[in-house]
Amino acid sequence: MKRYDLLVTGGGFTGVTAAIAAAREGLSVLLVEAGGCLGGAAACNLVNPFMPYSTAVNGERLELTRGLFKTIVERLKAEGAIRGDVFHEEYLKLILDRMTREAGVDVLFHALLTGVRREGGKILSLTFSGKSGSFALEADRYVDATGDADLAFLAGCPFRLGREADSLCQPMTLCFRVAGVDKEAFRQHRSEINPLYNRFQAEGKIKNIRENVLIFDNLVPGVLHFNSTRVVKLNPTDPFDLSRAETDAREQMFELFRFLKENIPGFENAEIAFSAPAIGVRESRMIDGLHVLTAEELKACTRFPDAIAAGNYDIDIHNPEGSGTSHYYFPAGTYYTIPYRCLVPRGVENLLVAGRCLSATHEAQASIRIMPICASTGEAAGVGAAVSFKSGKPVYEADTAEIQRILKENGAFLG
Repeated sequence: MKRYDLLVTGGGFTGVTAAIAAAREGLSVLLVEAGGCLGGAAACNLVNPFMPYSTAVNGERLELTRGLFKTIVERLKAEGAIRGDVFHEEYLKLILDRMTREAGVDVLFHALLTGVRREGGKILSLTFSGKSGSFALEADRYVDATGDADLAFLAGCPFRLGREADSLCQPMTLCFRVAGVDKEAFRQHRSEINPLYNRFQAEGKIKNIRENVLIFDNLVPGVLHFNSTRVVKLNPTDPFDLSRAETDAREQMFELFRFLKENIPGFENAEIAFSAPAIGVRESRMIDGLHVLTAEELKACTRFPDAIAAGNYDIDIHNPEGSGTSHYYFPAGTYYTIPYRCLVPRGVENLLVAGRCLSATHEAQASIRIMPICASTGEAAGVGAAVSFKSGKPVYEADTAEIQRILKENGAFLG
């Protein structure tokens, strides 16, 4: 098989931006995705809308995520497929197909990463499983954009799982859509939902431990989006735990739907339209990189000399043990940066890790895990891989000033 300059595993916002950024720098790139489309959490887990990625400075909106993510948003707008931060996943899939094709990125779907061949500090090849059996793919550089640090884990890189005290991760959530809703009636009675839901919980009629019902609008008439199931104390990287999470969340989905249909005006003629193909994972493995990003650094709005991305989404921690969600909101006009060193796992010279599994503590990861920031760190990983490849140096010796120059030239905001 063809040997590539860069192989990217994971086709979400992180992997897509990494692949396009590297291809734009002249590298031959293969993007490998286990599913049948690009879009990651948005496409496969129905994560929607985009969480906030801007702040206000002197009354003006300052976008903290730009670069390739901004291009994606602009293309969604051109298709009429985004309103505010709510977007249409089917158009997103199409747009990402087109963008990778235009950049010259080869895309391989339906290929599951199963193994890593490593010699010393260098990854030599990856093994995948597909319809034709197992096969190996080789590249000079690799980017792990799997979300769960699967590549880094299989390569033997050190990592942490969940919070430090007990390795519990933020809850998993199965998002779903309800159709046939009278949205006007729903809006008029929306304020009644949570008080009644909490009363039903207290009476034992609702088993879901989440403290409220989280509902978002959808671009399709009569359709609402729900991000309200909550599965705790299960390990997203254990296939048996993950399987149980899927079934538990489906029970919660129907419980919540029946509650709404039987008690809330506007849902009388509603039906469940569909649920996400897979349960959404907020947190799992995080690599132990050259720098571990902390909540204290975020709150201090640290400007790192090797910054490759910026953000100010709140430190949004859904209780790993039960109900409740804690928040730390950044003051208007403030933001933090993410250093390149957080993308560099220890002990490997040709691997970068981006997205929600980069090197961060449980608390810091709760802010950097959103899709816009994942897109920024993915783009930085793609540029970092290109700079490393062209110089012939390991990824940990890549010229960060050159990485920053290229990112800025391509419209990224670094702080």
